[in-house]
Amino acid sequence: MPNIFKKPTMSGHLWVIYTISLILLGFIWYFQWMLGLMMMLLLAGSIFYSVRTEQNMINETEEYISTLSYRVKKVGEEALLEMPIGIVLYSEDYKVEWANPYMNKFTKEDTIVGESLNDLSDDLVSYIKESHGEVWLDIDEYKLQTLVKRDERLLYFFDRTNQTKIHNLYKNEQTVLSIIFLDNYEEITQGMDDTAKSQINSQVTSILNKWAGDFGIYLKRTSQERFMAVMNQEILQALERNKFDILDDVRELITDQNVPLTLSYGIGVGPVSLPELGELAQSSLDLALGRGGDQVAIKDDTGKVRFYGGKTNPMEKRTRVRARVISHAMKELVQNSERVLIMGHKSPDMDAVGASIGILKIAQANQKEGNIVLDPDEIDTGVQRMIEEIEKDDELWSNFITPEDAMELVTNDTLLVVVDTHKPSLVMEEKLLTKTEHVVVIDHHRRAEEFISDPTLVYMEPYASSTAELVTELLEYQPKKLKLSMLEATSLLSGIIVDTKAFTLRTGSRTFDAASYLRSKGADTVLVQKFMKEDIDVYVQRSRLIEKADMYRDGIAISAGEHGEEYGPVIIAQAADTLLTMTGVICSFVISERKDGRIGISARSLGDINVQVIMERMNGGGHLTNAATQLEDTTIEDARALLQDIIDEYFEGGDEE
Repeated sequence: MPNIFKKPTMSGHLWVIYTISLILLGFIWYFQWMLGLMMMLLLAGSIFYSVRTEQNMINETEEYISTLSYRVKKVGEEALLEMPIGIVLYSEDYKVEWANPYMNKFTKEDTIVGESLNDLSDDLVSYIKESHGEVWLDIDEYKLQTLVKRDERLLYFFDRTNQTKIHNLYKNEQTVLSIIFLDNYEEITQGMDDTAKSQINSQVTSILNKWAGDFGIYLKRTSQERFMAVMNQEILQALERNKFDILDDVRELITDQNVPLTLSYGIGVGPVSLPELGELAQSSLDLALGRGGDQVAIKDDTGKVRFYGGKTNPMEKRTRVRARVISHAMKELVQNSERVLIMGHKSPDMDAVGASIGILKIAQANQKEGNIVLDPDEIDTGVQRMIEEIEKDDELWSNFITPEDAMELVTNDTLLVVVDTHKPSLVMEEKLLTKTEHVVVIDHHRRAEEFISDPTLVYMEPYASSTAELVTELLEYQPKKLKLSMLEATSLLSGIIVDTKAFTLRTGSRTFDAASYLRSKGADTVLVQKFMKEDIDVYVQRSRLIEKADMYRDGIAISAGEHGEEYGPVIIAQAADTLLTMTGVICSFVISERKDGRIGISARSLGDINVQVIMERMNGGGHLTNAATQLEDTTIEDARALLQDIIDEYFEGGDEE
């Protein structure tokens, strides 16, 4: 460091040395005055030189500090006026008191002094009041990062427009992998001759190639029913704005059998490697197919999924090959297990109980002990009569156990069969899922994001009317010694009748085949009607809910119960079903408080509106035409407002999740 930066702090020490020197000089002068005189002259010269040198240093330091202070002040003024950062001082009433010239870049006025901060941005004042330390503002074409110093009433504006453009360019150019699958291609072309098959192939390829060319997508056909599509994020955003109308274009290809061809589209996105993108795309496709097809599933690296489409009911498969294969796989799993435990969802309905009884018969047909897990506190009025009838059959009722008993029986060699649901949070006893490595899922609902992890076998067919229908088909391929009692066959038939609303909804030819098989085994339709009877009080409660209905949009009826009025899930669902039969109603929603303290919403549709997507936005699920959800820590009014917002988004922004 130069000497001029050093403060002369050694002066005191020098004067001490000179004082001592004078004392010694006195002694020398006393004994030898000639020598003392010479030493005195040398000391005087030394003192003069020291004082003069130190004074010069002080003068130089003061001059340097003065010059530096001037330069710093000058640079500060230049920085405030010239540096590429906007600076604004504002008053207590949020008006600009001072701004540096750089702020003129963002306004058309000569000066913004005296103007309100709201003139810069409508949201700026609200951000300041909410104590945001940093906010991003859009002012004309500029993207500004703004630092807020509330105590000083000071704002710093940093122009991040170019950085934002670079970031968006990087994001837009990220690779997106996708797989397109023709859902029912094999079913449609099964009976076609080569000419007809070639014609439909040509039509599908032409439509997809034109669509890919319009959006700049690389498309490659990898098999008769599968395509690989490569694009970037910018193209994907354009497809989302377009709501993937390619689904509608392909669906309009009506074949000679008058059956529409549909496709499923699985997309993987995110800043991950290409192999991971491929896995995301395949996972998305599996999810779309599990939900019935005719839709797009977009999955990112965080696991979040968005859905588009899903406007048609799944097409019923003509062959029972899969049912036969699953039935034989079930037989092997049962025979290799120690015992079989079966459980449905909480508050089970007739479909869940009937399907559970069907799986119990599969276990017994293969000489394995089986038990159905049923919580007595979870029995709803909708199945109360069925359970009362089962209790009269001592042999059948002895196979029903509580969740607590099931936890004591389960081992690692136990086969756990979950019916009529695939969500871990909805099963009768979630802890059982972690107690065994052998879990089978049999369900007819469209697949949701939440799914039982690592199941041994999955049999999910959204085309099926009910889980009881699927289980009935499995029973037909079990050992011939299988014997169904009248009550067991009736329980399975009850599940089919309830879920199809007496064969009026989601009913295919295989539904009647299953019902015919059960009828041949002694199923009693009169007993089914007895199960389905309801009390007058229940009828009156349902009528109250229907009375409160009003139309929200064209064809959409919403009914909300009063605060303090509790309704069971069955009554809520029945009210939604009844509303759907009214003139002009194509979709219905019923909202009510439940006995468990939650808010229940039941949704029904004739197929024009996908209520499954709407309910999934509220953490529920179901089918295209039949869905529901339960909300916690909310009120009926808030639930209704949220539902209406989601309905508005469904119509205005696409079917997203």
